[in-house]
Amino acid sequence: MPYSHPSVDGDLLNTRLEQEEASVLHQAAIATPALLRSHTQTTQSVSLAAVRHAIRTAQHWLLDRQEDDGYWVAELEGDSILESEYILLLQFLGRRDEEKFRKLTNYIRRWQHPDGYWPIYPGGPPDVSASVKAYFACKLAGYTGNEPFMRRARKAILAQGGVTGCNTFTKLYLSMFGQYEWSGVPTIPPEAVLMPKWFYFNIYNMSSWSRAILVPLAMINATRPYRSVPDGAKLDELFVGGRDIKKMGLPWDRKPLTWRNVFLVIDKLLKLYNLSPVKPFRKRALMHSLQWLLEREENSGGLGAIFPAMTHAIMAYKCMGLPDEHPAIKSELKELAAFEIEEGASIRLQPCVSPIWDTAIVINALVDSGYPADGEAVNRAAEWLLSKQTTKKGDWAVKAPNVEPGGWYFEMENEYYPDVDDTIMVLMGLYKAYCPNGEHWTEAPEHARISMKKGLDWVFAMQNRDGGWGSFDKDNDKILFQYVPYADHNAMLDPSSVDITARALEMCSYYSLGKSDARVAKALDYLYREQEGDGSWFGRWGVNYIYGTWQVLRGLARIGEDMERERIQKSVRWLHSVQNEDGGWGETCQSYDPEHPKASGPSTASQTAWALMGLMNAGDLDSPFLKRGIAHLLNSQDTTGTWEEEWFTGTGFPRVFYLRYHYYRHYFPLWALAQYHEFTTGDKPDAPTANRTEDSRFANLEV
Repeated sequence: MPYSHPSVDGDLLNTRLEQEEASVLHQAAIATPALLRSHTQTTQSVSLAAVRHAIRTAQHWLLDRQEDDGYWVAELEGDSILESEYILLLQFLGRRDEEKFRKLTNYIRRWQHPDGYWPIYPGGPPDVSASVKAYFACKLAGYTGNEPFMRRARKAILAQGGVTGCNTFTKLYLSMFGQYEWSGVPTIPPEAVLMPKWFYFNIYNMSSWSRAILVPLAMINATRPYRSVPDGAKLDELFVGGRDIKKMGLPWDRKPLTWRNVFLVIDKLLKLYNLSPVKPFRKRALMHSLQWLLEREENSGGLGAIFPAMTHAIMAYKCMGLPDEHPAIKSELKELAAFEIEEGASIRLQPCVSPIWDTAIVINALVDSGYPADGEAVNRAAEWLLSKQTTKKGDWAVKAPNVEPGGWYFEMENEYYPDVDDTIMVLMGLYKAYCPNGEHWTEAPEHARISMKKGLDWVFAMQNRDGGWGSFDKDNDKILFQYVPYADHNAMLDPSSVDITARALEMCSYYSLGKSDARVAKALDYLYREQEGDGSWFGRWGVNYIYGTWQVLRGLARIGEDMERERIQKSVRWLHSVQNEDGGWGETCQSYDPEHPKASGPSTASQTAWALMGLMNAGDLDSPFLKRGIAHLLNSQDTTGTWEEEWFTGTGFPRVFYLRYHYYRHYFPLWALAQYHEFTTGDKPDAPTANRTEDSRFANLEV
């Protein structure tokens, strides 16, 4: 993503950088060949002068990219399913644009593996749903199917079982275009929105993102729209053995008595109900669903501010007869268009945008790395975050009805769906911005203090009964939802996760809440229950065990746990055991697949930073593993001050959808280097050192 903003607050750092540069470069010139390029050495020393130089250049890189309003936001990259579904949406709306379709398919084709299939993350295995959608999108864009890349795609799709092997969402999409039978799609009854909140299968017992996706899908499923496609775009050739309606039914478990089979029986009953001329609650359910969607358009960057919910909402509006000029449809299309990134002959889309998340992490990394908390860049960013705090109750209030709003969301605007993780990260950033000298948070300026208090109250109101925290809802853990036929997107629930829970403990440490607090004690119990046998922890929102383990070790250390405990040191040994030969750490998205090795993959900047922060917080400051890892970060930083990273290290839905946060490669390494400096010297990089002059700081500071 191109940036044209001038450096913000750059002068505050320029003088320091110029004063340091000669000494730093001299130290680095001595250190780099011997210390940073010998990846096979068992032990390496690290020049703190080189660390400071890396920190300064990384700070400048970030400051140059701050937006005029004070926030930071980087591209959020998903897989080719986004572009494929965008073409299907435009086809559904009758908005064929040959040039746009071709640019979208140009990007889709970049994702194709040489063997013909499409993965859902770089280097991933075949994914039949992504492959079928990509193939269909290319046909809608005018490809005949005889092109070499299409022939390879067809062969790969058939090898994966063909169209009948797709997930239920893909089959529903295809049914709208006559390319699959509605009888083979699970029934999503719109009457579900009428279920009382005490009923087990009410919509508020499913995750917020599933709710935002499935309510409009239920409307589509009930109305069964049909949009024709050109004869040349049909998919008959993707059915193994030919298109046969008998092969399109939902597969049953071999064991007769399973929850899946129970729900398939219910699905058959619902299909009979759909055929009945008497459906007493159908009209009411559809109108209630429509109203539910329209209410969530307010103060929102689209329904849920996420691509799938927004596309489904537009289709649902059309199924309900809303005209193209309706404000809701126009607004959704405008927000989707804002996700487009056009570069040359291709267009790609973001699944959503991440300004709150990016900005909060940048504040934490900048202040911890010695950038002045009262500097203009941090001040503008903190004030911008304060302006984004929610003021209205959203879906979360169903489970926490007597709680006032106070959370933050992930996107630019999403009032109905704040989440715990963003709120925690924002609260840590606000503390560091307004209490830089370790003051009690109640000493912050009044407007910040009021905001922080609301945020804290909201976070603790969202704690689950098991002691942990989920993302968007409280106690969202009704296990039977995982067996319903349309649960194959692997995201029906939003239970507690160790990474969010551990980050909550980290936040508590800044707000003077310790282990004597009953809420903290419950969270600690939850974290220890979730530790894996090898010492690691599962990462729900980052890939994967490296992410979870880092965050837990950080949370435990900040809250005052004894980091010499055997079970904690076991996690340290696990991190040692998965370090790569080049000194870094890496883990592919495939670690979410059963039986796949943990923490296996090429080294990345973000995952190396996570592992290092885990080790440092566990007290592992003198090991060769730590030093080789720091050396890896220093050696892999480029001349502009950042790091390259092509792999996906963010998680949307495990085994279904992954993300590449384009700033993960930058602010996490900066944060890790900052922590290394503070752990080894006792000071932030800019903090004055007693009994040393500014010039002498750079001498004799090697570890």
